[in-house]
Amino acid sequence: MVGKIIKQISNDYTVKVDNKLYVCKARGKFRNIGVTPLVGDNVVIDEKNNYILEILDRKNELDRPSVSNIDQVVIVTSVKIPDFSSNLLDKLLTIIEFNNIKPVICFTKLDLLNEIELEKIKEIMDYYRKIGYEVYSNTDSKLKDIFKDKITVFAGQSGAGKSSLLNRLDNSLNLEIGEVSISLGRGKHTTRHTELIEALDGYIADTPGFSSIDFRGMEKSDIRDNFIEFNEYRDNCEYKDCMHINELKCAIKDKVNDNTIKLSRYENYLKFVEKR
Repeated sequence: MVGKIIKQISNDYTVKVDNKLYVCKARGKFRNIGVTPLVGDNVVIDEKNNYILEILDRKNELDRPSVSNIDQVVIVTSVKIPDFSSNLLDKLLTIIEFNNIKPVICFTKLDLLNEIELEKIKEIMDYYRKIGYEVYSNTDSKLKDIFKDKITVFAGQSGAGKSSLLNRLDNSLNLEIGEVSISLGRGKHTTRHTELIEALDGYIADTPGFSSIDFRGMEKSDIRDNFIEFNEYRDNCEYKDCMHINELKCAIKDKVNDNTIKLSRYENYLKFVEKR
């Protein structure tokens, strides 16, 4: 039988087949070949003896949190308390793009801004839309439609409003405000295992939080290649392997100078590359 792993606690994997749940162990062969089943995996199980026999091909996976076959990551981005951080947003976008997962940006707490601050944030939102990202506010009525038939992970700093957003979208979740459990960011976390929760006609990944995010497994060129707006102009650089830093005749730096590429994006790119 073929099903999906929706929960892992220690060495027990809960596999959903149609509407029935099986708590399975992984066969020893996976350990011998250095493969670990992940929440989100599509697997073949022996339903009589409750064993996972085979892990079907994954389209992607994250190491922290350990989830596979993710369709999208919703980056919940506060604009006030805590203030908007372009550095964190761009870091998450770059890492998510590198892992071949679709990022979606959701700005929260716009109601706390004055008119001048709101105009600046709207300009930022428009820029990210222009370069190809889906961008929403937490009150956007269309946001509820993006979860259908998808596995979604939530990311963002503590206090950004992830739990409040999920409660607004699906009040049956009844998440405790202030307890950040669905997160890729810093904060206090109540979740101690990874689980897919059925909600909004799809799955929401409820994952243990962790204390930091980094560019693990990424080279400097990977950071460059996952700043998506760079790819539109990089063929006009003099050098094919241009890093857009010290090289002459760099099309990316030209686009920064004429404000086609947002200065804050380019400055964050330089910081990220410097740290590798």
